[in-house]
Amino acid sequence: MTDTLDYGNIMNHAMRVFVRDVLQQVADHGLPGEHHFFITVDTQHPDVELAEWLIMRYPDEITIVMQNWFENLDVQDDGFYVTLNFGDTPEPLYIPYAAIITFVDPSVEFGVRFEKIEAPEDDKPSLAPVETEPEATAAQHEGDAEVVSLDSFRK
Repeated sequence: MTDTLDYGNIMNHAMRVFVRDVLQQVADHGLPGEHHFFITVDTQHPDVELAEWLIMRYPDEITIVMQNWFENLDVQDDGFYVTLNFGDTPEPLYIPYAAIITFVDPSVEFGVRFEKIEAPEDDKPSLAPVETEPEATAAQHEGDAEVVSLDSFRK
C-alpha cells in the first residue's frame, strides 16, 4: 500500500462509471429531449474495434456522435458496442471506456476530458483527468460546453 490515496485514479474510475451509467440509461430508454453526445476516442487503444478504413482515416482519434441515428447500443462493464452511420454505411464499433478522451453533451453544456497517463508495462493503460481545456472538441461545433476538470480536486 502507498502512503497516499490516489484521488486522480479514484475520480477517473468514478467518471468512467458515470459514462457507463449514462449510456446504460440511453440503451434502456433512448436519448431524452435534446440530449446527444460527442465522444472522442483514442483509435490507437488496443481494445478499440473500428473498421480498418476508419482507423486509416482517423489514425489517432475520432469523435463519434450519438444523436439522430445509432442502433445496437450494448453497454458492458469495460466498454460499449454501438452501430453508427458513416456516409450511409452502418459500422459496428466497440469503444472501451479507457479509450474515451472526451465525453460531451452540448445540449446541457456538460463535458468531461480524460488524458492518457504513463503506466507500468505490466498494467493496462489508463486515463487520468487533466486541468487543461480541450483543444478542439466536438462541443465547439455546437456551442461551448462546460468541461469539468477533475484535477481541481487533487492536491
